[in-house]
Amino acid sequence: MIKRTLGSVVKEARHGARMTQRELATAVGVKASHIAYIENGHRKPSISLINRLGETLGLDTKELLVLAHPEAKQIIDSARPSAKGGDGAWPQFVSNQALLGRHAITRGELKILKQVAVLEHVAHPGHFVFIRNAIRQAAAQT
Repeated sequence: MIKRTLGSVVKEARHGARMTQRELATAVGVKASHIAYIENGHRKPSISLINRLGETLGLDTKELLVLAHPEAKQIIDSARPSAKGGDGAWPQFVSNQALLGRHAITRGELKILKQVAVLEHVAHPGHFVFIRNAIRQAAAQT
């Protein structure tokens, strides 16, 4: 099994598009030597170049980003809703009794916050406290 690298993915896609390194370089606005360095694993492209490579070659830019910068995988994965279709932040929030007690979150507020979790991705359990505070402030102004 051959390990997928940024260089191998770019080279394979470039060959599939029947482009030379020079043609790809012209299309994305860099020198041909820069494409060669990327394909040989000697350079990591900038994020803007990753976007241009993805658009030009029809590749997934998130995959290219992770191949170029493996440390970005954790950030990308934490920003993505869980594969189960649920939101990982909601179960963490609702099960944290200390947090619920410290902020005196009522059952009515929990119902509203659950609806928020169903309607929109919430990245972190603590964000529900912020949302609840915004609701309380809005209710106090009416």
